[in-house]
Amino acid sequence: MLAKDGMFVIVAIVDKTTGKVRGSPDIISRGFVYLRESKELLRETRKMVISIVNLAVGSGGAVNWSYVKDEIRNKTGQFLFSKTQRRPMILPVVIEV
Repeated sequence: MLAKDGMFVIVAIVDKTTGKVRGSPDIISRGFVYLRESKELLRETRKMVISIVNLAVGSGGAVNWSYVKDEIRNKTGQFLFSKTQRRPMILPVVIEV
């Protein structure tokens, strides 16, 4: 799978007190797309990740981070497939600080 479609790592740092994503999520792409040539795709992906985290945390109470990671993986996978017709391995990393 990695040899065919590559991998896509999304690193989101979440503020523990506010529940919001700090800054912009970092994206690492290996064997999928060149980051310099795909700025619009990356911008849309970052917006999607921020909205997924904000929806999950916005409800209040305890947050199920494994659910958030699954949502990021599934929705980002569908989005990337619709844009590129490729299915990279998506590894979401959510760090709470």
